[in-house]
Amino acid sequence: MKYLFTFIFLLFTLSGRSQRLTVLDQQSRHPLENAEVRTQLETHFTSKAGQVTLSDSLHAITIHRVGYRPVRLNWDQIRRQAYTVFLSEDAVQINEVVVSASRIAQPQSQVAQPVRVINRSDIRFLNQPTTAEVLQQSGQVLVQKSQLGGGSPILRGFEANKVLLVVDGIRMNNAVYRGGHLQNILTVDNSILEKAEVALGPGSVQYGSDALGGVIYLQTLTPIAGMVAQGNAFARYSTAAAEKTLHADNAFSTGRWALATSVTGSDFGDLRQGNRRPARIGSLGLRPFYAGRETNTDVLLSNPDPNKQTPSGYKQVDLLQKVLFQPAERTSHLLNVQYSTTSDIPRYDRLSEVDGQGRLRHAQWYYGPQERLLTAYTFMRRMEQGMADNLQVIAAYQTIEESRHNRRFGNNTLQHRIERLGIWTLNADLQKKISPAHDLRYGLEATYNNVQSTAYGENILTSMQTPLDTRYPDGGSDTQSLSAYVSGTVAVSTRSSFCYGARYGLNRLYARFSDKTFFPFPFGEVTQRNAALTGSLGWVTRLPGNWRLAASLASGYRVPNVDDLAKVFESVVGTLIVPNPSLKPERTYNADAGIQKRLGERFTLEAEGFYTRYAQAITTQPATLNGQATVLYNGRASRVVMQTNAQQAYLYGFSTRLTAQFTSALSAYGNLSYTYGRIKTDTTDYPLDHIPPLFGQAGLRWQQKQFRAEANVLFNGAKQLNDYNLIGEDNIVYATPQGMPGWYTVNLRSSYQLSRLLLVQVNLENLLDRNYRVFASGISAPGRNLIATVRVTW
Repeated sequence: MKYLFTFIFLLFTLSGRSQRLTVLDQQSRHPLENAEVRTQLETHFTSKAGQVTLSDSLHAITIHRVGYRPVRLNWDQIRRQAYTVFLSEDAVQINEVVVSASRIAQPQSQVAQPVRVINRSDIRFLNQPTTAEVLQQSGQVLVQKSQLGGGSPILRGFEANKVLLVVDGIRMNNAVYRGGHLQNILTVDNSILEKAEVALGPGSVQYGSDALGGVIYLQTLTPIAGMVAQGNAFARYSTAAAEKTLHADNAFSTGRWALATSVTGSDFGDLRQGNRRPARIGSLGLRPFYAGRETNTDVLLSNPDPNKQTPSGYKQVDLLQKVLFQPAERTSHLLNVQYSTTSDIPRYDRLSEVDGQGRLRHAQWYYGPQERLLTAYTFMRRMEQGMADNLQVIAAYQTIEESRHNRRFGNNTLQHRIERLGIWTLNADLQKKISPAHDLRYGLEATYNNVQSTAYGENILTSMQTPLDTRYPDGGSDTQSLSAYVSGTVAVSTRSSFCYGARYGLNRLYARFSDKTFFPFPFGEVTQRNAALTGSLGWVTRLPGNWRLAASLASGYRVPNVDDLAKVFESVVGTLIVPNPSLKPERTYNADAGIQKRLGERFTLEAEGFYTRYAQAITTQPATLNGQATVLYNGRASRVVMQTNAQQAYLYGFSTRLTAQFTSALSAYGNLSYTYGRIKTDTTDYPLDHIPPLFGQAGLRWQQKQFRAEANVLFNGAKQLNDYNLIGEDNIVYATPQGMPGWYTVNLRSSYQLSRLLLVQVNLENLLDRNYRVFASGISAPGRNLIATVRVTW
């Protein structure tokens, strides 16, 4: 009997000393996954709910997590904190887990390719209305805008269909992604982003076509099996565009099932530009009048506030629903449904154009509702043996509808052009640990795009419809691709690792021109078949003295799509792009080198340089149609241009970043990016379009318990006229006669966690109310902008 009581006593004692520890972000109070919790006897990692179960003991506990300052506590301290530990961010740690550079998660320190990570905490703190503004305000990406509703990221001098957008492992780029300026990133709601990764340089080994300048990988909210219910809601108002946004998301699980739901609605008014106008910008962007309608006649209406860019406002709704089923610890099934739609979006750059007599060219020009519906199924399996340790299969279908509607001033015919796409993608990604030093990744990808294009003219007085030429082939178009890749990382020593990769892809495009009423093309259909082989090599080494060196060689490719090959489009007034059935894939050959140096525990310096040879570059060049250099289009003589493979172009540049942690509360940062690009000719090399001016950001951050604040300067250098490409997409028509002047803005941000549930944020952007435009943009940037947000988290 004595032994029985002893056993029961020990059982209760031991069970009572087993404690569940929760690790949270100090500022947001969100759980931290994969935090390493170590005692003298054992090491554990926190779950996605930020929790770990430990045996209570006398040993001290050390907690580490990438991007956070480590803490060391004894059990008395932990008990006083109710078994909850808060970690604060470390400004100088750079070791995020990334997926954009390899498709399968791996530490950033092992990746030779430069990758910028904007995590969930930073996205929330930036407090921006769209994903385009998140990238712009991060100071690491320049974003062109043709209207308020949109944003076209530029990576290393590549833009639009030469930058690959990926959401939850699924490519967004499709057969009609154009080479000019692309606003489709608007359809990804930044309120649901867990993180955004920007991988710089060719990503064709991992993702295939289009990843010439880099990959922007967007990871959205994911449900977690076994996690307690949690959610987030906020209301935001900003003054520059009278933005009103409401958002709510919730995630919960029951048994083997977990769900995540999100709803966001935004209402934007007309955007107000800055009032303080530097002399170099002159009257650029002022809006003294705009088009209106009175007694069935187009008239000019006086704008009471010429700094208000009328019309530019729109509305948007974004929905997300994910359902996770985890029948076993190693197996999961995920259904991912995303829907985004907008109201009509005014194409402000076109609405502000005037002719030689100062008259407006257009009475109406707007994009119809931009709709994107994504339905995807993801299967994940962790295996103990066989051909892979980890398997991920993603099957996805997207339907996209976009349209363009325009009417010239004084003309009663409203032109409608509508595009509908059906997009199928299938990805299989596998990972295998060949040996303790060799990690192998390989996979397959198949895609299919179908494009249907319709058009008609409508008399706005009589509603009579008339035939109109379509933007893309009226007989329909489709593209297919099938590719396989292999990549790997080999640890050649405790300090160095070697990366390699290769991809081979087969591609086909078909387009049919049924109606030649409007343009007598010398061909009725176009079929293209091509193959592409690409590869990459990389080296990462860590030297004594906290040095990290990385170098890589990589090739990239982009297959001509329907927009390149078969589009009829008025790029600027009086210039008509016509189809070129002989286009070939464009290719890049890139060299990268970077250094990282940690100076003590307080400073980190990074610098990277690159050189890219751009072969068979698709650029816009003068051409003829049926022997004519000028044709009639929309009732006016238009110069004929064509997408062609230029002989060769080259780009080079650098970027630097500095972070400093002066005290536990105060840190500083700065980054700078520069790109130079030229098309080679027989005489003088000519500027390549899409090349941004020098740009960057510098700022100070303060974080003390629940309070966080930042002051920064966002800046751009000047884009001189002799650096503009006057034929391509640099949009000199929307700049000053000398180009685009340099600019800077002063910005303030703050947040305060009033309680575990309630957070208040206040931003004041463009404090000095400066008037400026981002290079190649057709709308001026926001003036002084006060942003107020109230968040509730549960």
